[in-house]
This record gives sequence, structure tokens and C-alpha cells, in this order.
Amino acid sequence: MTMFHAVVWLDHHSANIMQFDAEHVQAEKVKASSRHTRQHGSEVRTEHEFFADVCEALKGIGEILVTGSKTAQADFKHYLEKHRPNQVASVVGYETVDHPSDKQLLALARQYFLKYDRMHGSTPQPL
Repeated sequence: MTMFHAVVWLDHHSANIMQFDAEHVQAEKVKASSRHTRQHGSEVRTEHEFFADVCEALKGIGEILVTGSKTAQADFKHYLEKHRPNQVASVVGYETVDHPSDKQLLALARQYFLKYDRMHGSTPQPL
């Protein structure tokens, strides 16, 4: 089931993705690979694979709020712009937050999208 809104909290090791509408919430966790090699650039390659998995989980969602640390958000944004330019427009905002609970993350996202829809004159989706 693909929904119109999603919020993702991420760091460099895992992502908590919540797709939602007024009545439903669908949660998914994406974890980075734990394999390490001695090959030069292995850490960057592993991060890119992780961000690619996050992008696949977010595919088809109309509006996405990305949350987490400033560093993780900046790295994810850079990855999107460089490797997934077709998904850049789906990300409508970035918010720096510490480790929220699922309920806190969902409440933050619902509040964010109510304001976002009002400011952009779009028909608000019932949240």
C-alpha cells in the first residue's frame, strides 16, 4: 500500500520509515550492511548502498519529510541530488531531531504536513 505522505528518521546505520494517511500507518526499517572490507572507499560504497535501499523504500511517495541528525540529512540529500535526482522533488523538508519514538515521529510529521499543505495551497490530505 503506497500512501501520499512519509517521514523518515535516519542516521548512517538505519532508517525508520513511516508512510501514513488519516487512518493507516505503515512502518518499515532499513538497516545498513554491517560488512566491512579493507578495500579503499568501502565505507562510502556501503553508505551509498544503504541510501539506495532507503530510496527504494520511499519510491512512489508524493511528499517525504526527512529527519535525523544534520550530518545524516546532509549526506542523504547529497546522495539524492547526485544519484537519484528524480526523487529530489519528493522530499519537501528536512528537520533535525534526536531519536524520537515512533509516536513522536508520526506526530511531528502530521503537524509538519498540515502546515506544509496550508502554506503551499494544496488540498490537505487528511492526516
